[in-house]
Amino acid sequence: MTRRRIGRALIGYFFRGLLVLVPATLTIWAVWRTLAFLDTIIETEVPGLGILILLAIITGAGWLASTLLFQPLADLVEDLLHRIPFLKTMYSALKDLVEALVGNKKKFDRPVLVKLGQGMDVERAGFITQEDLGHLGVTKDKVAVYMPHAFAWSGNLIIVPAVNVTPLDARATDVMKFILSGGVSKVDEEN
Repeated sequence: MTRRRIGRALIGYFFRGLLVLVPATLTIWAVWRTLAFLDTIIETEVPGLGILILLAIITGAGWLASTLLFQPLADLVEDLLHRIPFLKTMYSALKDLVEALVGNKKKFDRPVLVKLGQGMDVERAGFITQEDLGHLGVTKDKVAVYMPHAFAWSGNLIIVPAVNVTPLDARATDVMKFILSGGVSKVDEEN
C-alpha cells in the first residue's frame, strides 16, 4: 500500500468516525447538561435525587390541578398574573406555548408548505397555528404559519395568503424533525 492510499484511508476513517461520534456525543451531552441542570433545581447530596423529586412535584401538581379543590386557587393566581402588565404578557405567551406543545390545544399539528411570494418557486415548511386572524384585524384570506429554524428552538411567525399554503401529507412530528435537522432527516417510513 502506498502512502497516498494509507493517507486517504486514514482520512476516510476519520470522517466516518465524525459521522458516528458527533451526533451521538452532542445528543448525550445535551441530555447530560439538561439532567444536570434539572438536578440543581432541587439540590440534594445524592446525584439524580433532585430530578426524581422534581418529577414527583410536577406529577403531584398535575394531579392536584385535576382536582376540584385546586381550580379556584388556580383561577385566583391566574387572575392575579393577568393584572400585572409585564407578567401578564409573559405568562399568557408561555402558557399558550406549553398548551400548544403538550396540552389539549395542540397547534403544531398541521404541517404546510408556504410559497414565499408571487412568481417564486421557493417554499418553506411550517405549521398553521391559526386560520382566523380577525382579532388582529387581518383579513380572512390570510393564515398564521409558524416556521421553526433549523438546529434551533426558535422560529418565525408569518402571515400569508391562504392560497400560498399547501398542506403536507406527513405527520407533524416528521415535518418538525425535518425542519429542525435542516432538511437532512428522512421521514420515518414505518409510521
